[in-house]
Amino acid sequence: MRLLIDSNAFIWMVSQPGELSVASREILADPANDRFLSIVSMWEIAIKLSLGKLALPGTLQAAVDGMGAEMLPITVAHIGCIQTLPFHHRDPFDRMMIAQAIEEGLTVVTRDRHFQAYGVPVLPA
Repeated sequence: MRLLIDSNAFIWMVSQPGELSVASREILADPANDRFLSIVSMWEIAIKLSLGKLALPGTLQAAVDGMGAEMLPITVAHIGCIQTLPFHHRDPFDRMMIAQAIEEGLTVVTRDRHFQAYGVPVLPA
C-alpha cells in the first residue's frame, strides 16, 4: 500500500501514537507499505510551530527523519490537478494533498472527512 500521511496523522505518530486507530498504526508500521509525507504538510506544520499553535517533541527535522517516510514534492502535475478540484474542501494545504493523492495513486491516512468527497482512498487515522 502507498500511504500519504496527513498532517494530523503525522502529529499523532510523532507525539501521541495512541490517538491513531489500531488499524492505521499497524499499516503504517508495516515495512511492506510505502509511506510519504507531503512537503505541503511539513509547510503547514512549520507554520503552526512558528505561531505556537503546536509543539512537537524535538525538532520537525528529527520527527521527519524518524518517520522513515519519503518526502513528496509538489509537481506541475499536482498543481494542474488542484485547478480542476471542486471546492468540497477549502483548506489549501489539504487540497494540495488531495491532488497529490489523486496524481500519485496514494491512500491518505487522515481523519478529515472532506477527503472522501474527492474519491481519494482514505485510511482512517
